[in-house]
Amino acid sequence: MSYILKDLTQAECSAILEQSRFGHLACCYEDRPYVVPIYFAYAKGMIYSFSMPGRKVDWMRANENVCLQIEQHGAGRGWTSVVVDGRFEEFPDTDLWRSERLQAWSLLQKHFDWWEIGSLKPEARPPRSLPEHIFYGIALREVTGRTAIPDD
Repeated sequence: MSYILKDLTQAECSAILEQSRFGHLACCYEDRPYVVPIYFAYAKGMIYSFSMPGRKVDWMRANENVCLQIEQHGAGRGWTSVVVDGRFEEFPDTDLWRSERLQAWSLLQKHFDWWEIGSLKPEARPPRSLPEHIFYGIALREVTGRTAIPDD
């Protein structure tokens, strides 16, 4: 089986980002990569997401350079992939960042399970010891994409 590979335009990449809500986020610390699944929302050049404190947030705070990969599988055997090269921006719970936090929440909460991946942790914690949740964004630097169509 062979495929025809086609680069996506910026408009096509933006459309994929607007339609999607799940991707794989890569961050790096001391030359060690780390990739995790995230739910996200996209609007006007910013990807919004949510997390609890942990390795991902610690590493993004130490190195703001991140990458997000989104894929879609079409009918049949084809696929589309968009890769975002971006910069991590945390939206602390302060007056200065209030509008960004509200923007993130308003976009993310449109989906009933928006909080699941970001809030789940493998260890059980008593309710009162839960750490503060973190809203963050990925400011887009470069967006590229490709689609593969079976060449039957």
